[in-house]
Amino acid sequence: GVFAHLEMLEAQAHKEAVKKEETDQQEEKLARLKARVEELKLQRDKLRTKVDLQQGQLEKGRVVLDPDQTSPQAALEWKIKSVKSMLKIFYLTGISGKLTKQGVCFCISTAYEGTYFDSYYLDLFIKPQVWIHRHSIPPFIPLEQIAKKYLKTDIKRFMAVLSDHLNAYVGRRYQAEQLQEHFSDWIEGALQRNSLCNLLVFNYTVARESKAFPFSVRLLYGDLCCSLPTEVVVSCASDAPASLAEMAAAHSDLFRSTALHKAFRSIQGTGEMGN
Repeated sequence: GVFAHLEMLEAQAHKEAVKKEETDQQEEKLARLKARVEELKLQRDKLRTKVDLQQGQLEKGRVVLDPDQTSPQAALEWKIKSVKSMLKIFYLTGISGKLTKQGVCFCISTAYEGTYFDSYYLDLFIKPQVWIHRHSIPPFIPLEQIAKKYLKTDIKRFMAVLSDHLNAYVGRRYQAEQLQEHFSDWIEGALQRNSLCNLLVFNYTVARESKAFPFSVRLLYGDLCCSLPTEVVVSCASDAPASLAEMAAAHSDLFRSTALHKAFRSIQGTGEMGN
């Protein structure tokens, strides 16, 4: 009996050591990714500032075209020249493009936490007016609304807003996928999400006094250009201990300020999760 107990303790100690090593490696990786994200954000902000400055210079240097005094050919040539200048400005901002016979074809590359994901294409015709010929933008992205607001007046702004929508979407989708992949043992039932991944509903359990209590979560991402929720509801059963209400509030704050999979990893580290 003593030897069996010692073997059990040895096995448990080995398991905890392996788990600690994995946790340390994950924390180190997360630290590197966080540093890379901050670096990319800084680079993005610098590039956007450069875009605004160059666009301002372009606006100052251009001649305002009077439709009554300018030939259609001259107007078209000016449009092409402006598009060429814009393509140079967009370089390295995650948006690239090339001129076509009818206009320009843009490619928007998406990324989250330093990892690149899908690329989406947008083919614009610029004659006689700017309009969308074809695209690969997902149907749940509000492309028509964004186009109606910006396309004919400010293509640069139109592309920037569309890029923000797409990057926020892949960020939310990635978080949901990470939750399902790494924390399925703690999720009760299936994770419910819509196509845009701006509404997530799921249940998970927490351990307290050797008992497991269910928590229900509803995350709403009201800002479609953001990968963090604007509304978080975490609730527990009415007959649960009072301390669990405080825990639910703490989890709610965590979900509101931290990426979903990172929030779960933090909760897991406290030992609050149960099966």
